Amino acid sequence: MALDGVYLSLVKEELEGCLTGSRVDKIHQPSKDNLIISLRTLSSGVKKLFISSCAGTARVHLSESELENPKTPPMFCMLLRKHLSSAKLVAIRQDGFERILNFDFETADEFGDRIVLTLAVEIMGKYSNVILVNGDMRVIDSIKRVGEGMSSVRLVLPGISYSLPPREKRLSLFELDRDELLSGFLSLSQKDPSKALVKLIEGISPIFAREAVYYACRGAEKPASEFSADELDRLVFFLQNSARQIREHTNKYVLLKDKNGLMKDFCFVNIEQYGTMMSTKEFSSPSALLDYFFSERDVIAQTHQRAADLFKLLVSLSERTKRRVSAQKIELEECKGREELRFKGDLIMANLYRLEKGMSEAELDNCYEPGSVVKVELDKRLTPVQNAQRYYQEYRKADNAEKKLTSLIAEGEDEVKYIDSVFDALSRASTESELSDIRMELAAGGYVKQPRAKGSKGGKLPKSLPPIEYVSDDGFRILVGRNNRQNDMLTLKTAQKTDLWLHVQNITGAHVIVEANGGDIPQRTIEQAAMIAAFNSSAKNSSSVPVDYTQVRYVKKPSGAKPGMVIFTNNRTLYVTPDADAVNALRKGGKE
Repeated sequence: MALDGVYLSLVKEELEGCLTGSRVDKIHQPSKDNLIISLRTLSSGVKKLFISSCAGTARVHLSESELENPKTPPMFCMLLRKHLSSAKLVAIRQDGFERILNFDFETADEFGDRIVLTLAVEIMGKYSNVILVNGDMRVIDSIKRVGEGMSSVRLVLPGISYSLPPREKRLSLFELDRDELLSGFLSLSQKDPSKALVKLIEGISPIFAREAVYYACRGAEKPASEFSADELDRLVFFLQNSARQIREHTNKYVLLKDKNGLMKDFCFVNIEQYGTMMSTKEFSSPSALLDYFFSERDVIAQTHQRAADLFKLLVSLSERTKRRVSAQKIELEECKGREELRFKGDLIMANLYRLEKGMSEAELDNCYEPGSVVKVELDKRLTPVQNAQRYYQEYRKADNAEKKLTSLIAEGEDEVKYIDSVFDALSRASTESELSDIRMELAAGGYVKQPRAKGSKGGKLPKSLPPIEYVSDDGFRILVGRNNRQNDMLTLKTAQKTDLWLHVQNITGAHVIVEANGGDIPQRTIEQAAMIAAFNSSAKNSSSVPVDYTQVRYVKKPSGAKPGMVIFTNNRTLYVTPDADAVNALRKGGKE
């Protein structure tokens, strides 16, 4: 899943073609590791350059994603605005297949003189960084400052000289010498063949190396030392042919998904090593692939980071409630012997003439089964009547406990379902407004304190977003609630009685409404709405998901029920498999 040097060179070529000569329009920093630089081009309007120095997802590419920006820009963002506002992008440089792109911007200093500043984007895993360097190769500042306490090899601090990271000498994919390649490959015969290629050739990723070995050995697994002459020839051919395709722009940009639709990896050539275990999706450009691959992951990661306290709270609440319900069920099980208590009280009362104070037990005639005898324990400190009353008291206590525990268990199980539904909504939240709505919902339920906007006491909370809107292929509007409170509003107040209501069966998820507009809803629209319901649920990555649907008139909210909790009748069920591409294609305005 690494953005390798060869792929980065393809991104560079794409960026050079559309951004060279453009001017910086806006600079934003949506999160501590991510930058968006909007550049105004002469021919194609404004393009957004996305730069990330996040350890697991570091990259640079064109992007169409809309990200929420903080109200107060971070310091590095302010510094870039100071130095690069209206600057002209004059060049993009890459040294070989190093995972560093240098963006040269022409601008004016405080005296009005023309100068060139370089924004160095280093894509190097946990060492990734974005560094602004002046013409004297001194660091102005960086998105991550690296002091002596963090590294003894390479410091990145304002004012010091900018130095390149240590670089190993490797072969170039575009200038491969057959003899040199095979000599180096066979010298690493003790290594895994794909790892040997990664070590030998600069800028290739493990998946590309594995594909080369797969092509050479036709799927067989063997060490480099056991490659036949034919297999070595096939290995060289694959590498040289891949380089030729890149030079001639006939290569493919391929995304890999597993059977559950989860994105696993990407590459700049077609990948066949996984067979039917993976499906592929092709993209028209390297940026389009990266934007698609990382955008959803970034949204989820950033949301989870901002909502970490809520996730922790919900997990704790769920576990605590489940433990409480489990203990109550054990108590309820113990209450099942309550009839035995009343039975013994009845026996004592029927045999009073045979009992006296001081007895610890007695064998009494069973008045319900003549001829049988039952042994009954007695408290010798009590009279026979008092012993009978003790049994009746314990019976009433157990009977009351059973009724109370049954109610408490039902309430606890409903609370677990509710907490799970909030957790699901929180997992799908992608904006500060959605997080704020969920906090307000939890506050209304007494789970957290009433949220207040950051900053001044008079600050306002983010405005609630409307339901997510889709349009079916038949032209019917489909609305999806973002959280439980919006689910209630959408289903119980906004929707018309003849509209169609959908929800995944026995799984947490959003309420989905198809607006009927007084007419009949086609089956194709119902199927698409069912897929949307499954996609906006905790079964998003499952297959054959059951989705119930019925008219809104048959959906009711029980008195005192938690937000989002409803009951329904006259329903039918569809089984669908969520498809992210199909669902996002129906979303009005595209994917957020």
